[in-house]
Amino acid sequence: AYPIDPFTSVPCPPASPPHFPTSPLPHTTTTTTTAMSRMPKHLGSTSTGRSMKHSHSSSSAPERGRTIKFRTSFSNTIYDVLCAKGWEETDSEHDWDIHWAEREWVYEVFDQMHLESHQRLNHFRNAKEICRKDLLIKNLKKRKRQLEKEGQYEEATQYDFFPVTFNLPREYALFVEEFKRQGGLWIMKPIGSAQGKGIFLFSKLSEISEWRTDYRYRPGSNKQEKEADAYVVQRYINNPYLVGGKKFDLRLYVVVTSFSPLNVWVYRSGFARFTNTRYNDDVSDITNSFMHLTNVAIQKTADGYDKRTGGKWDLRRLKLHMISQFGAETTDAVFWEMQMIIIRSLLSASSVMINDKHCFELYGYDIMIDDTLKPWLIEVNASPSLSASTQEDYVMKCEMLNDVLDIIDVEGKLKGNEEHVGGFDLVYENGFVDMDPKHRGWSSYVGSAIDRGPKKTGKGRRQQQQQQQQQ
Repeated sequence: AYPIDPFTSVPCPPASPPHFPTSPLPHTTTTTTTAMSRMPKHLGSTSTGRSMKHSHSSSSAPERGRTIKFRTSFSNTIYDVLCAKGWEETDSEHDWDIHWAEREWVYEVFDQMHLESHQRLNHFRNAKEICRKDLLIKNLKKRKRQLEKEGQYEEATQYDFFPVTFNLPREYALFVEEFKRQGGLWIMKPIGSAQGKGIFLFSKLSEISEWRTDYRYRPGSNKQEKEADAYVVQRYINNPYLVGGKKFDLRLYVVVTSFSPLNVWVYRSGFARFTNTRYNDDVSDITNSFMHLTNVAIQKTADGYDKRTGGKWDLRRLKLHMISQFGAETTDAVFWEMQMIIIRSLLSASSVMINDKHCFELYGYDIMIDDTLKPWLIEVNASPSLSASTQEDYVMKCEMLNDVLDIIDVEGKLKGNEEHVGGFDLVYENGFVDMDPKHRGWSSYVGSAIDRGPKKTGKGRRQQQQQQQQQ
């Protein structure tokens, strides 16, 4: 029996339960469904016995003993981690080893630059193919059609993890046909915005009349009305799985070091973001953002927002809570499906991505679970927020980013055959990667413990400066 958590008022696991998962399921005598039995046959062979250098290892590291130079315009956790590594900051446009850049810089400057073999950049040229809402859906639909055309019908049916979606105003007529058949609650999202900006719910066509396409040109007028902003409209998931009566979504971290071949690392930790208001599906409450939208930028403005927790649960805590409620095998299946959503979505865009050996990408995947325990892909972020809302959030993001930099390996320390780096696990390398034998009772490492050994006492630069000022 777990104690009552003040945030959700429901039983929850302790903050530091035993290392998890490392042992067979204690309460079942049936054979557990594992990653091997869940493995789709059409997604590539399982990687085994690798001894060659992987593409995640830097092909040409700087000279040993030379100080690594970094460039960034960010001043949050990534800056602290870069400094804590003892690397040297530079504002040079060309003389750097790693540049943690903003996406706009990549779109505007990258094509005009020549990079040396050892230089690494944190974005691919056309990352928007996955991270812009309309392009993500386009690639997912295209992948499904391609699989059907190739006769891989079983795999094609697995591409059902995104809601029914239309692009407005371009597909307004198609959307109206679907709306008249099904009705219900729908959600509108600007194709390129973040942090919940511009999102709203509706249940009547009259509420989105400005996206109609049949009156853009009016007879007798020489002027065409201004085109409405591009949005995606999706069927709203109105049956979310709730904890303590509150809706939440999950933020998972993924690193891609190559799209050709596809190499994917998934972080074990992450967090669940909760709404401030208990959920209900009453149409009269569809304008209540504190009930329907989980974005921290929105929830932190609510009355009663809990600054101590930041409205978040650690991913491992959520997994343990689900195990206590549904059992280990059922929960394991949910987390395996979330990992498969990540891999399938990346496969859907791999053929259109511009691969570059200098580039890597840290993605923030937002996934929601409904009350049937089906995971849904909400969106993918190429610039997930690296600012911390709590001390726990700060530590998690700093550790995660430190692991990202270790994977990128600008110092040339890795052997190249690693499958685990810090809290990241290599899950796909032009094919699936086997689980360690000691974890074979489980399908995914996501949500399990990260064994980092003895705790380090090092502090980020800003924390050190604050401590010195206080003294």
